Amino acid sequence: MTKKVVVTGANGFIGARLCRLLVSQGFTIRTLSHGPFSNSPNQFSMELAIDDCPAGLCAGVDTIFHLAGKAHALSENRQDPIEYSQVNTEGTRKLLEAARQAGVKRFIFFSSVKAVGGREGQPMDEADDTLADSPYGQSKYAAEQLVLHGGYVPHPVVIRPCMVYGNADKGNLPRMIKAIRRGLFPPLPELHNRRSMVHVDDVARAALLAADKPEAAGRIYIVTDGNTYSTRQMYDWIRASLGKSPISWEIPLGFLNGLAKTGDVIGQLIGRRFPFDSAALEKLTGSAWYSSAKIERELGFRPQHTLQQSLPDIVRFLNSK
Repeated sequence: MTKKVVVTGANGFIGARLCRLLVSQGFTIRTLSHGPFSNSPNQFSMELAIDDCPAGLCAGVDTIFHLAGKAHALSENRQDPIEYSQVNTEGTRKLLEAARQAGVKRFIFFSSVKAVGGREGQPMDEADDTLADSPYGQSKYAAEQLVLHGGYVPHPVVIRPCMVYGNADKGNLPRMIKAIRRGLFPPLPELHNRRSMVHVDDVARAALLAADKPEAAGRIYIVTDGNTYSTRQMYDWIRASLGKSPISWEIPLGFLNGLAKTGDVIGQLIGRRFPFDSAALEKLTGSAWYSSAKIERELGFRPQHTLQQSLPDIVRFLNSK
């Protein structure tokens, strides 16, 4: 892999960390974002849904790391399939066309574990192909098919991160930390649900491996930190990281179910999702369990972070905001 790359979504949580890693290893980076135009020859702007790919973006470039897209929004009552398709699928197609015209060799597409549907009882892996249950997931899956089977570049790779953690002030984990710090997050029962997660720096490292290893071409890789976490575990570890004393009691699940159903009714009445409803409860108590054995086996990926070890640093970061 040569040292000239494009990173789309470079201002995002993962994109910024990937750029930092690339710079530390001597890469020259061109960035693509939806922000205002810049006078820098290495900064380009594009609205994926409506704009053509900027001229010159891919010239002389060996690898594209494509992170830009419309993210999954749990708060939406109904997701707009057209918007997701325009940004995540057609936007990716535009970049692939530009890559083909410029002779780009590698295209590393950051998809999501939500690109396929879930299942219970055992970890999901890259062989699962259940239809995604949301317009977001379906748009990501359609983009994956373009990347892998469109014949645009010789070395296409799909990365499917699970829930990503690290020093960020947006997302479900920071919201949970802030709520626990303010005493607004109740102690859930230990339901032994399994949630896979991964540190942002490990995602960036996995992407570089996928670009560098010839055996990664044409493959899909799920990326996790190799552990699973229950919500109650996370709650207890967050309290410890905040310097709060342990709590031995819990809110009964039946009571939480009743509150969630009340939230469902309120949401129907007001025409938008209530902050705590059945979907929110499922997010807290359900499982989302994935295996990253394939990338470990084929590319030698070894995660360097765990959630428990990372939480004190995340808490310090949020306290500084």
